[in-house]
Amino acid sequence: MAQRVTYRRRNPCITGHTNISADNTRSNKIKVVKTPGGVLRAQHVKKSGSRPKCGDTGVPLQGVSSLRPREYAQVSKTHKTVSRAYGGSKSANAVKERIVRAFLIEEQKIVKRVLKEQAEKEKKASKSKK
Repeated sequence: MAQRVTYRRRNPCITGHTNISADNTRSNKIKVVKTPGGVLRAQHVKKSGSRPKCGDTGVPLQGVSSLRPREYAQVSKTHKTVSRAYGGSKSANAVKERIVRAFLIEEQKIVKRVLKEQAEKEKKASKSKK
């Protein structure tokens, strides 16, 4: 008969002690490990972190490690950001879009100003002719 494995935490929810399985409690997953003494022990498996997503597009960010929220406090800054503006929060395409949009808005303002000046010159020219 197979050796029994018991949970090591206080959460007794039975989820089947074969390898990691979909179960009632996601935080109570275990993996059965054989120790050097030949004893089977339940090893609790931590939940895997989801990849951080871009705030604008929702695309997973490249170059940022996927960890559990609390683990980000222990890792260095290079694991959490990318060396560019909006490095750890926006994707490269989103930043590119923002730059292009800002540039086009500035261009539009300049065009409006030029057209306004031309209209004023035409008004002055028409008044001086009369």
